[in-house]
Amino acid sequence: MSVEHPEYRLGADPKINYPIKVQYCGNCTLPIEYCEYYPEYEKCKQWLERNLPTEFEKVKLGEDGNETGTGEDEKKRQKRGGKGMLKAKKKEDVPKLVTVSRAPRGKKKSVTVVTGLSTFDIDLKVAAKFFGSKFACGSSVTGEDEIVIQGDVKDDLFDVIPDKWPQIDEDSIDDLGDQKR
Repeated sequence: MSVEHPEYRLGADPKINYPIKVQYCGNCTLPIEYCEYYPEYEKCKQWLERNLPTEFEKVKLGEDGNETGTGEDEKKRQKRGGKGMLKAKKKEDVPKLVTVSRAPRGKKKSVTVVTGLSTFDIDLKVAAKFFGSKFACGSSVTGEDEIVIQGDVKDDLFDVIPDKWPQIDEDSIDDLGDQKR
């Protein structure tokens, strides 16, 4: 009644010599067979060619067999690396101008909207916290380059911004007046 299947064997494989020695890449610190999933695979191949030429030949032979549709495979393959591997965004040449406007909020209340601080390389979270503590009100970063301050503090901002950040002069602050959000 008991039939043995060789593919369902439990325990160690008698064909393999234990303990298994795993060779790691000096560039990406991954096992060599996983280097291809590292974003800088070309550097890994260079390291392998210099330090482990026999393993490099095996990797090279494996690549030659998979050359059927490289362009499509390269597009489909997921790039790995996480946040540390992100490339910095290129900044466009945006005019350095801070705009201040007032927007209604309900019947009698209003908010002040400040945009353009990030063109001067100012951290918006720090600026929002500063405005909130300076004017004793709520302040938050709402958009990519927008800070909303609760209350009408538009006139005070023309004095406060150049005092806090000397790289912004009063001429580079523009008043847009009352606007809808």
